[in-house]
Amino acid sequence: MPARKTPAARPAPRKRAPPRRRAAPDALAMLRDDHRKVAALFAQVARLRQDGARKASLVERICRELSVHAKVEEEIFYPAARTVLRHHADVDEADVEHATLKALVAELERAKPGDDHYDAKVKVLGEYVRHHVKEEQETLFPKLRRTPLDLAVLGERIGARKRELAALLAHPEALDDAMRRFVPIV
Repeated sequence: MPARKTPAARPAPRKRAPPRRRAAPDALAMLRDDHRKVAALFAQVARLRQDGARKASLVERICRELSVHAKVEEEIFYPAARTVLRHHADVDEADVEHATLKALVAELERAKPGDDHYDAKVKVLGEYVRHHVKEEQETLFPKLRRTPLDLAVLGERIGARKRELAALLAHPEALDDAMRRFVPIV
């Protein structure tokens, strides 16, 4: 009797690996992205030759981006930085700069292109932001890279808070209340 052929063994079905989640950017990368986004908006405003709806829209976006960015820095990033830095002078200076920036943002939110000092306020706001960004990126960020601060986890917290604030911006009446009630956890 001829030998019976055994069926060829089939390879075991491969288990599919779960889809890879892209690693969330760390806190410093997220803040740098914010800095680039706002710088690009200021550049667009600088290229405009006249007042109008386009300028008003860009300045509104700048103010909104800066408000959210300042909020997450003050609620999450700066308190975390204080926990790992021996000296807080850079963070203290950033807090003071934020106060000035927020005052200009508040003035611009109440104004419109063509109002007295509107363009001057936009220009000065841009200069303050450039100064603030330069100091953060050249002084504070390198110091934090050398600490045990978990920048990935901090980035997740910042990203979550930014998403929350962005959702609230769709409902301005809820935004003020939510911003007052937020209690940072560090």
